Amino acid sequence: MYNEIDLDQIDINIEPPIKEPDRQYYFIAKCRRLVQQFEKNNGRRPSFFTQTFGCQMNARDSEKLAGILESVGFTEAESEEADFVIYNTCTVRENANNRVYGRLGYLHNLKKKRPGMRIALCGCMMQEPAVVEKLKKSYRFVNLIFGTHNLYKFAELLTRCYETDQMVVDVWDQADQIVEDLPVERKFPFKSGVNIMFGCNNFCSYCIVPYVRGREKSREPKEILREVERLAADGVVEIMLLGQNVNSYGKTFDPPVTFAQLLQEVEKIKGLRRIRFMTSHPKDLSEDLIAVMAQSDKICRHLHLPLQSGSSRVLQKMNRHYRKEDYLQLVKKVRAAMPDLALTTDLIVGFPGETEEDFLETMDVVKKVGFDSAFTFIYSKRSGTPAAQMEDQVPEAIVKDRFDRLLKEVQQISAQKAQQRTGSVQDVLVESINDHDASLVTGKLDNNMVVHFKGNAELIGKIVKVSLDTCQGFYYYGSRADEKAATVQNAAAFSDSQSRV
Repeated sequence: MYNEIDLDQIDINIEPPIKEPDRQYYFIAKCRRLVQQFEKNNGRRPSFFTQTFGCQMNARDSEKLAGILESVGFTEAESEEADFVIYNTCTVRENANNRVYGRLGYLHNLKKKRPGMRIALCGCMMQEPAVVEKLKKSYRFVNLIFGTHNLYKFAELLTRCYETDQMVVDVWDQADQIVEDLPVERKFPFKSGVNIMFGCNNFCSYCIVPYVRGREKSREPKEILREVERLAADGVVEIMLLGQNVNSYGKTFDPPVTFAQLLQEVEKIKGLRRIRFMTSHPKDLSEDLIAVMAQSDKICRHLHLPLQSGSSRVLQKMNRHYRKEDYLQLVKKVRAAMPDLALTTDLIVGFPGETEEDFLETMDVVKKVGFDSAFTFIYSKRSGTPAAQMEDQVPEAIVKDRFDRLLKEVQQISAQKAQQRTGSVQDVLVESINDHDASLVTGKLDNNMVVHFKGNAELIGKIVKVSLDTCQGFYYYGSRADEKAATVQNAAAFSDSQSRV
């Protein structure tokens, strides 16, 4: 829709519309006039810089922010030395907040040297009242503050930001609607995230997300499918369906629509080659979803299924709603349906009250499951969550020892699992030129592992067959399967000719 709108035809001299997204396009047009005046006065268009902290949801939100800014007329800068800087914040851990405060000190000094510079903060961190109060009191140089629930209002807020010298604060407790058809600027032309839902209803005792992202709200299936169809038509071959818990998608619809049903519809879209999703909560992973994945040619053979702890007692304290035995039984079902599936997970060490016996239960699950990889975390007390008030916080030295033991075990198993695929030929989606060697390209396998092989920029965005020649534990070095076959064939022909001489 947004590609079809002529912003110059929007009358900004009348009252803004009430209905969305028409209202935001009114403000895009209005802010665009401000940008045109800036360009007239300065001989250049204003620049913007976005810094994303946190998860894939935040990364997708930042693409929406960039889409608005580019529609308005800004050009993207490579550093904070820009006319408009926006930090899209994360607040999962307290040190994420401290990192933002540290960067704000740098921005304050930069702003003193750049008259007219605007600074904006958004995202999960802004949903904390104490954070907003601290910003209003001690960081008055920040121009715009908004949260997770009204991101769709960015064009309107941006206009207000440039029309006043006062700090603009607009943070909501909950979302009032899901607004479709606003501009998005994708980071990659060949792959994209697609939000299918927002918020979380699980309230794990260690997690702040439900408090800052709000309750679960699913997008209409037709809107999701329409977005994916447009992406596929625009050259996207891989999508990542995003939600805090995708397995609970559609439960609030009447009649309900399951995530498995949504996947079946997405799979029908022509041009799409790969479908990924995250995150999955074990308590909501249905047999229907397992069956759909097993029968699919497009859904990647990779499932991220956070365990967090192998102790049923700790899982109960975490409010995870499953036991160790439930998780192992679920893995058994998944592996029976898809023996080639790569299974990854999240693990927390040192949750309040965790005993050595609890920790050994986690180690037991790790050994029994054989995860392809795992994100391991030391428990971090997060103010505002029930776990932060729990007694029996585990001493730091004990947590560090357990973490080191767990990490060693996880890495050994991951390396063994990766080694099993060495010598096989796999489809690889090429994503970039290698960071360290320009003669190589870097891509991802269906199971999400990384491979580097000889290639050039013409391969980016294409899916090619690659022989996994050597395994480096967490990634591979490979070679184009067609080129390797040609080399072998030529060598055989040379050998045959030599034998006839």
